[in-house]
Amino acid sequence: MARKARKQKKARKQKAIARRGLMLVLSSPSGAGKTTLSRMLLKADRKIELSVSVTTRPQRRGEKNGRDYHFIDRARFDAMVAKGELMEWAEVFGYHYGTPRHPVERALRAGRDVLFDIDWQGTQQLSEKARGDIASIFVLPPSIPELERRLHTRALDDKDVIRRRMDKASGELSHWAEYDYVIINDALDHAFAEVKMILAAERMKRTRQPWISAYVRRLQAKL
Repeated sequence: MARKARKQKKARKQKAIARRGLMLVLSSPSGAGKTTLSRMLLKADRKIELSVSVTTRPQRRGEKNGRDYHFIDRARFDAMVAKGELMEWAEVFGYHYGTPRHPVERALRAGRDVLFDIDWQGTQQLSEKARGDIASIFVLPPSIPELERRLHTRALDDKDVIRRRMDKASGELSHWAEYDYVIINDALDHAFAEVKMILAAERMKRTRQPWISAYVRRLQAKL
């Protein structure tokens, strides 16, 4: 009996590491809620980890270096681009953001899923390089007045920056059709439930379960 239990435990462990991790991308105009949804998902699901971007923008109040971003100077950023150390990068409101390559590839090989809180430019670059690993979600606001209200409520930017973010929202919204999934963040709990359902479905895709063919052959052998 103990031997059978050990074999079952070993089989479960093999299945857990057999699946290559996936990259779950959340994008939205500023204020639509992608960062809030990202934080909720990381808290609720231990099987996914955040891709921590590098950025040249100043550190905000409450942010922690290495947790929210890796804050670096422009010279270091340019060097990472030149060496091919970033999977994607973009300039947003005068600052540069990018995804370090090695931590992501290491997590995917280990069967861990990686969450990306990035814009449409970064999503396009990731799709060009690793389309089979990506599931992308675009988060829409319920209305433009509500989008602006949220930007003011979070109190992270001054009025000039908020105006620039609102001006840019139209261009960002135009990229919704490039994503695999689109959700409307009207009620946060409902939007979060939709994100979790999408992640669960993506994990169960046949192409992400390479061990399943051997399992089916074992079933057939017993018929």
